[in-house]
Amino acid sequence: MCNRARFTGEPETLFASTGKLFDERPRENTFNPKELRPKSRNYVVREQDGVRGWDVMSWDVLGGKAPWPMTNVRNLHLPQWRKLAERPGNRCLVPLTEFCEWTPDKHDLGDGKPPLKGEMWFAVTDQPTFAVAGFWQETTGGRGFTMVTCDPNELVAPIHPKAMIAILAPEDHDQWLQGSYDEIVALQKPYPAKLMTVRGPVFPTRGKGR
Repeated sequence: MCNRARFTGEPETLFASTGKLFDERPRENTFNPKELRPKSRNYVVREQDGVRGWDVMSWDVLGGKAPWPMTNVRNLHLPQWRKLAERPGNRCLVPLTEFCEWTPDKHDLGDGKPPLKGEMWFAVTDQPTFAVAGFWQETTGGRGFTMVTCDPNELVAPIHPKAMIAILAPEDHDQWLQGSYDEIVALQKPYPAKLMTVRGPVFPTRGKGR
């Protein structure tokens, strides 16, 4: 499931946010929110004291307390995830412009090097920047977030048959951030395949596409 994505934007009034940053934007060179990878710091949208604004969090909701970064959550009925799901203050929107899944099989590129999996990049045609359902919490390493996943649609399933990220329609943003537990669980569903595109496979580590 998705462990790499992109957001080619900056904090602004997307998703009815105020454009406010709850914490100061990191200044050092290692901060690159345009390329989302596990443990990287990225922008999310959340609500605090009745204000919807932006924050910077690490993409690992457990803050390094598991053997691998907890970047995706599927079973919202598990006690540790239900605790977050039930609290509107721990929900967030993760802004993306595209997300990646790797091909199931490796490709021989005919360059004399070992075959490798290609990157397949998915985007949403009716939303140049789209919101993914997410949760966040305070950890010993700072604030961490995760993306919620669901069943894949017919575009994603051939590449990743187990799951896809839960993309929200614009009219569902308020419900995700403010709704009841049952209301947000109802939003954990695949986005319509007819409103999505895919490109690839591409092989950036080899400096060529296919």
